[in-house]
Amino acid sequence: MSSVIWYLYEFARKSWAEKFAAAKTDPEIMETPSRFRDFPEVRKEYCIACGACTAACPAPMAIKLIRSSDSAEEEGVTYPVINHRGCIRCGFCAEVCPTDPKTILCGENHLIREEFTILPVDKMFIIDDYLCIRCKKCLKTCSQVAGAISEVDNKFVIDQYKCIGCGECIKNCPVKGAIKGIYINHVEEQKDIINLVVDTLESRIEEDQEKIKKLEPEEVYKIDLPVDDLVKKAREIIRNDEIISDTIEKITDRLKMRILTWDDEKCNNCRLCVDDCPSGAITYDEEKGVQRNPDKCLRCSICYQTCPFGVAGFYVARFLFSGKLKDGIIHITLKPSQLPIRS
Repeated sequence: MSSVIWYLYEFARKSWAEKFAAAKTDPEIMETPSRFRDFPEVRKEYCIACGACTAACPAPMAIKLIRSSDSAEEEGVTYPVINHRGCIRCGFCAEVCPTDPKTILCGENHLIREEFTILPVDKMFIIDDYLCIRCKKCLKTCSQVAGAISEVDNKFVIDQYKCIGCGECIKNCPVKGAIKGIYINHVEEQKDIINLVVDTLESRIEEDQEKIKKLEPEEVYKIDLPVDDLVKKAREIIRNDEIISDTIEKITDRLKMRILTWDDEKCNNCRLCVDDCPSGAITYDEEKGVQRNPDKCLRCSICYQTCPFGVAGFYVARFLFSGKLKDGIIHITLKPSQLPIRS
């Protein structure tokens, strides 16, 4: 009974009656907060069609890139379109947008820090200074994103905070392998594939060791290795042909392998190599004579330079991967080393 009386008392108050008769919304509810994020606003004239916004969006079908039709006067432009029914107004698209001025605006965010606005990609690009010829084509290609590629101490470097992963630099680089796309996921699997490739190449070269021993000083020996079996074994490590192909290509671009052969028939057991070998790979046995253990060998070439009878042969192998995984071939080229032999 007391609660009913309290309600009747409230309804009878003059202040309540005045508010009821002249009802209006509280201004604090209507005013937009300074940090309110509305639906993204697109300024398509600044878009460079990098796709950073679509890659960063966590809401399916909330944003997509479209291209306007070409006209007689100009080509069509590519720009993002926001689906308001799917957009959750998180602002990620605005944060990762690399253009200046921004193509996408989404209200003010006081928490944005440049070092945290990294495009969520699986692949990052780096410049291999060993192969780079300083032609600056990558620098000119990447002019749309200021500072993504810069020259530091006569070396060209890619700023991972600014790179949008479009891959235009690697398309325009004239030197194969000078710019590399590195998969940041499945690192252990990539290591296993690299070891598999190296072991396979070594085994294939070992098969032709007797022919290699007969090479003349300036002669070149070539082997073509189909990658069919190699790819089958790599797929047991990871079921991703793109990563397999990329890893094989990168390792063969840079790999330079030292090959050491050993001809027991030429050995006179002088034992000069035994004392000079730094790893203990070469030993002397009273019954068997000088013996070499390939598993301990560092291929340092000291035995090759020391032996006066030519027991050790020293060669350098380089590699090139061509074609696709289905019919790809690794071209192996071997040449006798030009290192001097001690007299």
